[in-house]
Amino acid sequence: MRVRFAIVAGAGLALAACQAGPGQMGGGIVGAGLGGLAGSQIGSGSGTMVAVGIGSALGGLIGSELGRMLDERDQQQHAQTYQRAMEQAPAGQARSWSNPDTGNRGEITPVRTYTRDGRNCRDFTQTIYVDGRAETGRGTACRAADGTWQVVS
Repeated sequence: MRVRFAIVAGAGLALAACQAGPGQMGGGIVGAGLGGLAGSQIGSGSGTMVAVGIGSALGGLIGSELGRMLDERDQQQHAQTYQRAMEQAPAGQARSWSNPDTGNRGEITPVRTYTRDGRNCRDFTQTIYVDGRAETGRGTACRAADGTWQVVS
């Protein structure tokens, strides 16, 4: 079951990559990861795998749509704010961004900091507002060898 799920998920991401722009593809990948993480917290036994699959699919769709709706400046501001929040913000303190040209905005809040496998990691929540609609997610980022913070789940 797990192997079949991985093959289906990989094929779906490959198809999305062929048809989507970079923002849409990146949003879809991050959304799928966060959706799968949320799904893993539901159910037990084989029900967990079903929940992971559903969560990944829904998260991918939502993330892909957000990526499509955020213009290049939105994405740049989000990425810069995300790096600053992971690097500097104390737990519980949000860092915000906004684009007056589009009206889109967001905030990233580190929740806790810890070490995993010898790497500094932070759990975080984020909310992105597009056309007045809020999309909220949570995840974990760890510091990469190059010093940047990368979403790991």
